[in-house]
Amino acid sequence: MAKPNIASAESSRTELAPNTSPAPSIPSTAHLERVSYLFGYPISHSLSPLLHATIYSHLSLNYAQYLYETRSLEACLSLTRTPKFFGASVTMPHKVAIIPYLDMLTPEGEAIGAINTIFLRNSPSGKRLLCGTNTDCIGIREAILRNISKEEAQEMKGKPAMVIGGGGTSRAAVYALKTFLECSDIYLVNRDRSEVEQVIRECESKGFGSNLRYVSSVEEAENLPAARVVVSAIPDFPPRSEDEIKTRKIISIMLGKAEKGAVLEMCYHPSPDTAISKLAIENGWKLIGGVEAMIWQGLEQDKVWLRRRVSQLPVEKVREVINTKLAKSRL
Repeated sequence: MAKPNIASAESSRTELAPNTSPAPSIPSTAHLERVSYLFGYPISHSLSPLLHATIYSHLSLNYAQYLYETRSLEACLSLTRTPKFFGASVTMPHKVAIIPYLDMLTPEGEAIGAINTIFLRNSPSGKRLLCGTNTDCIGIREAILRNISKEEAQEMKGKPAMVIGGGGTSRAAVYALKTFLECSDIYLVNRDRSEVEQVIRECESKGFGSNLRYVSSVEEAENLPAARVVVSAIPDFPPRSEDEIKTRKIISIMLGKAEKGAVLEMCYHPSPDTAISKLAIENGWKLIGGVEAMIWQGLEQDKVWLRRRVSQLPVEKVREVINTKLAKSRL
């Protein structure tokens, strides 16, 4: 992760108007040395506490992460001011809304315009800083690069890539594909054109939006050069509307081209056997499951929180625990 820029961090963060929503209860932290949280709603299905608990147990740390399921931003921010707080995972609906209340952002958080991780640092004058970053892009990068060969990664440089979807994850995907994998054109495929146009505007405003292209028709898809890497970031629902059916056809055409690469299917819950993953396998692509991205973004969070190298973290143990939990949930 790039070093945070704290040059302007002495300025006061935005004040939040009082929120009357009741705060959810949390377990006692009296027995813990430090505690982190997952802020968001709904999050009851999240594997984040299990992932981090596995790491803390391996490192013999008396730390834990608790789910904090609420739409109240003030309730979340109040926990960041508690003595044992050392960081938080952040998901919807807070990933963008929380940004004005942070003291600083890392380059990744600033560029993507959404944060999924809060961490603490001190300014040169000793002020406690509430900082934000985005490790989703790291999760996408590592999921791809650690599941392909160096030769395959080299072949992706300067070649087109494709992102399926128009939500927050698609911004992280575009950033990862452009910045880390050095892809050229990025094809954006989504049922809602306005969502994609918003993604393009935001990426352009942050300086990594060149050569982003909304693929709007079957004919256009047929005439485009093949993508060499694909990130799919849509829920696994069967297409019903006219736009959804057209989008699925475009995806089928793009995956059916002669040149193949890797498909990262971000959707893994409740099952990794999605329609997109089946299309990828049928057409001879290397399929990478979204649980890999989830694991690597979580490892990056603990790298930031604990100031440890990833090589010091129990990568294989985390993968074993998470995959076992997912397998049991599907029985």
